[in-house]
This record gives sequence, C-alpha cells and structure tokens, in this order.
Amino acid sequence: MAANTRHHLLVSLKEAHGNWVSGEELSRKLGVTRTAIWKHACSLRSEGYAIDSSTRKGYLLRESLDRLLPAEIEASLRSVRLGRRIVFEKVVDSTNRLARDLAIAGAAEGTLVVAESQTGGRGRKGRIWFSPPGEGIYVSLVLRPRFEPAEAPKMTLLAGVALAETLVPVVPARVTIKWPNDVLAAGKKVAGILIEIATEIDAIDYMIVGVGLNVNTPPGGFPADLRKRATSLAAETGSPVARAEILGAFLERFEHYYDLTGREGFVPVIRRWRELSDMTGRPVRVHSFSGSVEGTIAGIDDDGVLVLTGADGTVERVISGDVEYI
Repeated sequence: MAANTRHHLLVSLKEAHGNWVSGEELSRKLGVTRTAIWKHACSLRSEGYAIDSSTRKGYLLRESLDRLLPAEIEASLRSVRLGRRIVFEKVVDSTNRLARDLAIAGAAEGTLVVAESQTGGRGRKGRIWFSPPGEGIYVSLVLRPRFEPAEAPKMTLLAGVALAETLVPVVPARVTIKWPNDVLAAGKKVAGILIEIATEIDAIDYMIVGVGLNVNTPPGGFPADLRKRATSLAAETGSPVARAEILGAFLERFEHYYDLTGREGFVPVIRRWRELSDMTGRPVRVHSFSGSVEGTIAGIDDDGVLVLTGADGTVERVISGDVEYI
C-alpha cells in the first residue's frame, strides 16, 4: 500500500509539470493524511528526486530524472504482472546473475531486476555487454513458464519481437531483428537478449530473460571496436530518450506476447518475427561450435530454427550460431 501511494504521489507531481500542488489536494486525491504525503515525499527525496515543500504552497517536483529508480519505473508501468516487484541496484555484476539467485530463492514470476550499471554484463557465449552507468537499460525478468523445456529457445524470439515493437515508434530508422538474439536500428546493434533456464525432468523451474538496450550512449561513447556495429536510441533520434518509458512499454509488449503464447502457442510470435526481420534472402556465414557454414537465408521454421539454402541447393537447419552477413 505504501509503495502504491508513493507511486501515485510521484505521478501527481509529474502531472503538475513544475507547478505547486497543495498538500491538502494531494491528501484528498490519494486518500491518505497530509503526514503520510510528507513521509512519502521524504522517501522520494532519498531516492534522488528534487522535491520542494512549503507549508503554504505544498509540493513541487523541480526536475524529472532519467533514472531507473523503482518509483520512476512504477510510474511508467502498464503491464499487469511483469515488473510489479522491482529489485534495483546502482551497480551489479550481472542482472541475470542476481535474477537467477532470486529465482532459486523462490522469487515470483514477473520479478524485475534493474541496474544502472553492470560490471560483468554478458551476452551470448560469455561476451561482455557494454554497460555504462545511466546510459542503458540493463534488466532481467524472472519467469516460470508452463510450456515444455524444448520451447524455451523461442522465448528469445518473443523478447526480440517485443523489443522491436517497442522501438519502432521511437526510432526514425528501420528497426529489425537479427537471429537469434539481436535487435538492430539502421543495421547496427541496439539491443541484445540473453535467456537462461533451469529445468526439471520435463518442466521449466525458472527462466531468466535478460535484456541490454543502448539508450543514451552518444555515438562516440562506445568502445572503438563497437562503434561501427553498435548504436543507441539517442544516436538514432538525435536527442535523449526517457529510459523508464521505454522499459514500461517493453514490459507491456512482452507481457502481451507471453500471455498470447499461453493461449495460442508460439505461432503468432514466429509470424511477427518474420515480419520484423529482413534476413530472408541474404547470404551469410554462420559460426557455431561445430564449425562454419555458408548459405542464403530461407527464413526461420516454426521451431525458430534458422534455415539456410546452400549453393548446391541443399537445405540446412541451424539451431544455434552467430550470423555474419557476407
């Protein structure tokens, strides 16, 4: 109840757009005492919000922060279940690692781990994910899906679809999905997805969906080896982007498709993935643990597996690997 009141107080102050709001008005609107309003305002100040108070004028939010604080995220949430419990850390080695620990300890589905920075953020195959403080979205979701473990790889496609749909209205350039776990803007990587699962004999105990999204990193802010192939939302739009709003929109889209799979399976996700990808027909080299293979992409099949057509007409299904355009 207290967290809910704090959330509505923050929303009310934001809606005032830099104007004073009387304590009496807030008390009446939120259904709590003026003393409670004062306590919640103090709590928000302790998180970094610049809130002025006056016995005559009431309360005023002097600035809107681009921080992924729990109260800021709560103010942007439109999902029903996902993100309703938020675990926030200023710095963590990996949000996936923390989410995994919480899942093992029994964390409920929808628990969201958020960090302003990661010291050991990872992508696929243990690659380091560039995680500068205050510039990106580094989050991990705890899920407890009821489908069979064999379906788990398709969740990477689902997360990609949800991310791409979130970014399409924001980014002027074309947003596409690259198999298996990248989202691109103007042909450069803007986001990556990392799924981890723990299974029992025939069921998933828990699943961690990790997302790294480059939001406000300037073009020159990437390490030299990433500048030609990485981008950010700010680099593509030309101005800073509110991270909490992007995160809230993503959780809403993710929840939509997650619930849809519970009713209809992954067919709608696969269909939408195909619409958002521009990979079909492109010549590629795919690197995997077993070696490399070249061919032209025919698409993905209903299992989410990449299908290649070789120069001699042979068809090969690739379950896992890194795709290099040639």
